[in-house]
Amino acid sequence: MSYADQVFVKMCRDIIDNGTSTEGEKVRPKWEDGTPAYTIKQFAVVNRYDLSKEFPALTLRKTGIKSCTDELLWIWQRKSNNIHDLKPHIWDSWADADGSIGKAYGYQMSVKHQYKEGMMDQVDRVIYDLKHNPYSRRILTNIYVHQDLHEMNLYPCAYSMTFNVTKHPDSEKLVLNGILNQRSQDVLAANNWNVCQYAVLMHMLAQVCDMQVGEFVHVIADAHIYDRHIPLVEELIKREQLPAPKFWLNPEIKDFYDFTPDDVRLDDYVTGEQIKNIPIAI
Repeated sequence: MSYADQVFVKMCRDIIDNGTSTEGEKVRPKWEDGTPAYTIKQFAVVNRYDLSKEFPALTLRKTGIKSCTDELLWIWQRKSNNIHDLKPHIWDSWADADGSIGKAYGYQMSVKHQYKEGMMDQVDRVIYDLKHNPYSRRILTNIYVHQDLHEMNLYPCAYSMTFNVTKHPDSEKLVLNGILNQRSQDVLAANNWNVCQYAVLMHMLAQVCDMQVGEFVHVIADAHIYDRHIPLVEELIKREQLPAPKFWLNPEIKDFYDFTPDDVRLDDYVTGEQIKNIPIAI
């Protein structure tokens, strides 16, 4: 059975059974009808996935691998903050009349910084270090930039990725591991979406840096289920868990900037029925 399903079910059960409710408290998000969007939440959820063994896609319901990859590339490759550069419409509610979400996400990845090796943005710095200094303990990105928060239409949720390289005793090939830090996550709407897209990123970077994938660790400071999502989650986690799909990444691509969503595929991906029209708190 899918390991990702097991992790997801355990996490959701713990949040619902043991979490803290924000009902009646002052909260920022609201439902479309204007009522406060309360949550039940857990602090500091840490989930680990060994990408060398299995791709962490849920089978309880389908995760759109090409769509979540498109958003990942929108941020990390195209380094855009405009929804017109993105096929999924997940950011439409936070965009201004011109399609911009402000100085958030891809904008921060596009900013060049001065290093002793020259001017680079954060993505190029990561790739440079993985290729030239893989055992560095300083390979990370951070897009939670306080001086720009007032110009972001939404503060970054998944804000930092830290990479660490190891090696198995019986192999000469280096192993790429990563930690995604996320300040907040809507578990039903976004958990497996984020897990899959950053697993894809790990596979892409490992391939272009001639490494193999290792562990992906997902750290969520505030993992929450919205009040109107609880019945949906209760039904979802009772579904049959099926075998994990097989992940395919186009082996011909050797430059990170050449990847497209069509270079990613999940084979033998059998899932439960999709949950449609999930209400999203804004």
